[in-house]
Parts: sequence; C-alpha cells; structure tokens
Amino acid sequence: MDKPQPLFGLVLAPTRELAYQISQAFEALGSLISVRTAVIVGGMDMVTQAIALGKKPHIVVATPGRLLDHLENTKGFSLRSLKYLVMDEADRLLDSDFGPIFDKILKTLPRERHTYLFSATMTSKVESLQRASLSNPLRVSVSSSKYNTVSTLLQSYLFIPHKYKDIYLVHLLNEFAGQSAIVFTRTVNESQRIAILLRSLGFAAIPIHGQLSQSARLGALGKFRGGSRNILVATDVAARGLDIPSVDLILNHDLPPDSKTYIHRVGRTARAGKSGHAISLVTQYDVEIWLRIEAALGKKLSEHEVVKEEAMVLSERVSEAQRSAVREMKELHEKKGGKGA
Repeated sequence: MDKPQPLFGLVLAPTRELAYQISQAFEALGSLISVRTAVIVGGMDMVTQAIALGKKPHIVVATPGRLLDHLENTKGFSLRSLKYLVMDEADRLLDSDFGPIFDKILKTLPRERHTYLFSATMTSKVESLQRASLSNPLRVSVSSSKYNTVSTLLQSYLFIPHKYKDIYLVHLLNEFAGQSAIVFTRTVNESQRIAILLRSLGFAAIPIHGQLSQSARLGALGKFRGGSRNILVATDVAARGLDIPSVDLILNHDLPPDSKTYIHRVGRTARAGKSGHAISLVTQYDVEIWLRIEAALGKKLSEHEVVKEEAMVLSERVSEAQRSAVREMKELHEKKGGKGA
C-alpha cells in the first residue's frame, strides 16, 4: 500500500468505541504514508460524516447501521472500488441484531475483494462464513478450545446470599484497593446505581453503558485509561473491543447470561502476558448459570476466601450508600421526565 487509493478498505466494528480505537490505530500506523480515515458511527452528525466521506478517505471504519444509512442516503458515496473488507468481532456482526443490515451492506460491495474476519469465539454463523461470501477461506486459530482462558488469569467465585451482593462487592474492592477494576452488571440501571453507590463510599468509579451519549462514553473510557477513575462499572457494551491495555481485576457483580459473554468479560484482564484476577459473585439464583460457565471452561473454579464477619462489618455503611444511590437515581429519572414535559 505505497500509494493508498481512495475508499480502499472498510473495517466494520460492532461498537462505536471499537471503531474509534481502530481508527486511531490506522492514523498512528499509517501516518508515514498519509493514510486518511473516516469514522462512521451512530450518535454523530450525518452531514459532517457525509463531508468526510466526500473527501474520499482511504479507509472507512464504521458500525453497520450508520454505514448503511450513508450507502442508502449519501449522494455520491459508494464502495464499489473497495479492495479490503475487515470484520472485527465478526461473531457480533453476524448475529441477529446486525445480520440483516450486514447482508444489505454486502450487496453493495464488489465480489472481488479480500475479506478478513476476526473473532474471539467461533459461532455457527462465523463457522459457516456464508454471509461473508468467502471463497476458499483460510482459517487461523490461536486456540484449540472454544473457551480457553490464559494461564495468567486467576478465576474464582464467591457464593453469597443475593441480598449481600453490594456488601461483598465493596469488600472485594477494599481488598484490591488501588488496582484498576471493571465491575460488570447486567443492566444500565444497575451500572448507574453501583457507580453512585461506590462513589458515595469514596471509590473513584465511573459508569459506561449504551445509553450514555457518545461523548460521555468516550469521556468515561478516557478517565479510566488515564487513571483518574480506577473503577469502571460497565454493562456488556464494555466487555468487548475496548482498548484498555491493563486491567488488574474483573468483578462480575451480575453473572453474564452465557459462557461466551463470560469469556469476553474476563478477557479484559491478564492480557499480553500480564497476570489478572476475575471474581464472580454467585448467588442462590445463579447456580445453574455458573455451572454452565464451569462446564464450558472444562474445570471447577476455586472459591475466593473471604471471612464473612470482616465483610459484614461494612453492612451499615453500604446500606446507607444504597439508600443514597436510590435517592440519586430517583432524582435523575425525575429530571429526565421533566425534560420531556
């Protein structure tokens, strides 16, 4: 690629954050040959993006939905000269949410092209590769097991009553004080509540989830990367694709719905040969899910040792923080409701 051609490559990513990170990598690596990129994602101004596409960038990095919007509505924009298609997190791009959109995008691309698919897990849709219209595909695998985790990752769990989850979460964060941590929750409301609760207890926590604006999500990520916040409270929007070089601890406050999501969550730590720890809070309601996760991993995980009496000392402080978080959440919802009145 000595002389980059306009609209030479397309990189598709499932999340906005990942698209921005990929673009930054292209800008850094391609600076010597003046590679121009355009990031085309939802949540940003369509007209500004159309102008960027009109300048004929060499590489477009996009989320599927917004790219299709431009292919259908932006005059003069076409990918007929495309040479390379790259799909990052291909299993998510081929799932039911993106599938129909992706099929439409494929129909606009030239049949003669190089296609690269990257995925941490090989779902049946990625295995078949039929949607990607590959001919004579070459598969490269770095693991013989679908659910392998690295040897430097220490995985454990705590079996606790559901009503004490917040107490044990705070106890664990005290135990690993000063380390960078991602706390995973199942819902947007929980990520907000936990972040507020932790902040009221003096932790430098910040939430990230799909309902935040694009600038707020990038801002949260920047604060976590920069170290001004060492605890990121996340829904699974942050489980994959985020470019965070070093995370010491993963805490599953809520168990993920399936083994694949668990793998992606804990994969945020113990990267590039570094060690890391992942601890899951398992309640009386989570036993079946946890057994499925262990079965997928092919091993029983050890229980993290905690002295119950030491954890329960926090009960009163955590209860007050819970009440404070509920009040603040209520105020936030009322403000949102007031804006629409």
